[in-house]
Amino acid sequence: MNAMMGSIAGSVARIATSACKVTGTILPQKRGNRILMYHAVGTNVHGDVRGLYNIPPERFESHMRILASFHRDHIKSLDIESICDEGSGIMITFDDGYRDNLITAAPLLVQLGIPFTVFVTTGPMLAGDKDRLSHQDLCALHSLPGVKIGAHGVSHARLAGCGNLQLKEELSKSKACLEEILQFQVDALSYPHGSVDGRVRDAAAEAGFRIGATSRFDTNVPGRDLLLLCRTDIWATDSDKVFKEKLAGYWDWRRWRHPDPARR
Repeated sequence: MNAMMGSIAGSVARIATSACKVTGTILPQKRGNRILMYHAVGTNVHGDVRGLYNIPPERFESHMRILASFHRDHIKSLDIESICDEGSGIMITFDDGYRDNLITAAPLLVQLGIPFTVFVTTGPMLAGDKDRLSHQDLCALHSLPGVKIGAHGVSHARLAGCGNLQLKEELSKSKACLEEILQFQVDALSYPHGSVDGRVRDAAAEAGFRIGATSRFDTNVPGRDLLLLCRTDIWATDSDKVFKEKLAGYWDWRRWRHPDPARR
């Protein structure tokens, strides 16, 4: 059922994208740094009712080989220097902290020389969820070349709906937990469910984060608020053709579905 719902949702979006391309309603946006958002690679994602976020390993590998073959010079790490670079780039991120990020994705990415960032929700890890990264897994991942670890809250709550106290705890406790395990400063986060507004953004800054990733489609040009970075959502149903369209910017029309949190 999940796969069917995801297929239907993906088909509708593909039809909309094709119509926009044919009519010239949108043009590919090539300028700026594009951050790709993945989740799991071969593991069922909790709450993923449409089946969009568990990408098959073979499809993920195909995406990464496209990047390595055709976009090698544009692949970057997710850091402040790269984001502020006026050139265009592509960055890889994963949300939630599934164990397959280490077991399945990491060996391929390291082999291809592709840096990536994993945003970890600390609650399931501390609870011993077998599908999530353990303490040992997290350290092993952190030790790999080109890997950055970021926070993704404690409980995966929608931060814009949290009271001030819960919001502060979701941000500060997730950051402190990861820093204690890794003995390394964690300065990046992604907002669970893409739930962020001005209050959440300011709370993230107060907690000590310097980079914040949203779920809003678009690229990031110089001057973009570093705590409100846009990302391109990659789905389990994305064929190589759709993946290339997303890289080119033909799916950026989806940014119109959500207000830009940078506009207050």
